[in-house]
Amino acid sequence: MALQTFRKEETLAMREKLIGRSCRLFYSDDPVKIVRARGQYLFDENGKRYLDCISNVHHVGHCHPSITKAAAAQMDLLNTNTRFLHDSIITYAERLAATLPEKLGVFYFVNSGSEANDLALRLARQYTQHEDVIVLDYAYHGHLTSLIDISPYKFRKLAGQKEWVHVVPLPDTYRGMYRDNHPNPGQAYADTVKDLIEDISAFFAESLPSVGGQIILPQGYSAKVAEYVHAAGGLFVADEVQTGFGRVGSHFWAFQLQGEDFCPDIITMGKPMGNGHPVACVVTTVEIAKAFEDNGVEYFNTFGGNPVSCAIGLAVLDVIEKEDLRGNAVRVGAHLKDLLNKLQAKHRIIGAVRGVGLFIGLELVTDREKKTPATETAALVVKRLKEEDQIVISTDGPWDNVLKFKPPMCFTVEDAELVAKSIDRVLTGQLNTPIRKPITLNWKRKTSKVC
Repeated sequence: MALQTFRKEETLAMREKLIGRSCRLFYSDDPVKIVRARGQYLFDENGKRYLDCISNVHHVGHCHPSITKAAAAQMDLLNTNTRFLHDSIITYAERLAATLPEKLGVFYFVNSGSEANDLALRLARQYTQHEDVIVLDYAYHGHLTSLIDISPYKFRKLAGQKEWVHVVPLPDTYRGMYRDNHPNPGQAYADTVKDLIEDISAFFAESLPSVGGQIILPQGYSAKVAEYVHAAGGLFVADEVQTGFGRVGSHFWAFQLQGEDFCPDIITMGKPMGNGHPVACVVTTVEIAKAFEDNGVEYFNTFGGNPVSCAIGLAVLDVIEKEDLRGNAVRVGAHLKDLLNKLQAKHRIIGAVRGVGLFIGLELVTDREKKTPATETAALVVKRLKEEDQIVISTDGPWDNVLKFKPPMCFTVEDAELVAKSIDRVLTGQLNTPIRKPITLNWKRKTSKVC
């Protein structure tokens, strides 16, 4: 039966009836109905084109012809249970291994970033024989129960913090406890982890915290934390679900920004590796994998790493290389940051510009000295960019005042210039900058946002 289509109003009404209301939409007061996409663009039912600054999952671009061709060809040939012997999973693992430090060479393929992080937690606990986990404040690692328990972003709105979970400060050098003027913020923030270590299984962290507000970790932080964690018998788990596969441009993995001497014990990857197709992965060392094997319980994942998923994953790696998307992330990301820095000099409401490659955050504040978050203004900017410029963007951070940029990697210089020009126009025309009087806001942590 052909797919039935409805008018936007009908689609919205049926969705409200049939789909759980916890599954929120972007722009919930006036949703955009998207019917097709290509590259960095989305198209609504009327043919209107939107520039996508949100969809990091569609890593090399929406509906990339090389990806769809590889998927269709493999689907037409074979897609079966991963417990049958097949070449594609081996070929794909070899290609991924070539991008990683030598010690990380054992792969477990799964279907989502949440599933990957859950498995990483199991691996760490089996290897260390300890339960406790240390996580960063505001962290988000997935929607499974096990991951909500280690995601302050979620558990503070639900049952609260488990006794085996320990939360350390987010290493935010803009508004955190140790800032840019500190002589060694990496060491100082790492010492907050050292103070909590006792019989832990793992330290879990996004290589670049995203929900926390597009945070760039201070240099030396991860290596020093790993030193403390290893001394206590624990493992360092790097969540690369949103930041891997060249998004930072200069490196294939965001954890590599911390220096050549730093290597996590476990890395998790998510759907960007399949350009949105449900494939994800955990990679670890031989020693950790052996401990997991020695528990005597078989592990299998019926469709994690199936032939179609691996064909798509291989095609994504090919596109990253052939189209020089890492180089594009360096060039376009640097240009966008430069444009946003120029806007910061013009508009006092811009408190900070941070990021690397195509992972960038623009933090809005009503008072630069007090760093009072401009949550209402950030929401207004998002709304007006969508309505007036057909640019879709979202906010994050503890107070939803950080405009975040994680577009498909095919984002162009022209796209960056359009975004900066549009933000400039909105801030100039609507907000009457420089700000004359700070807006009074509720500083309580956000409680209603659903990721």
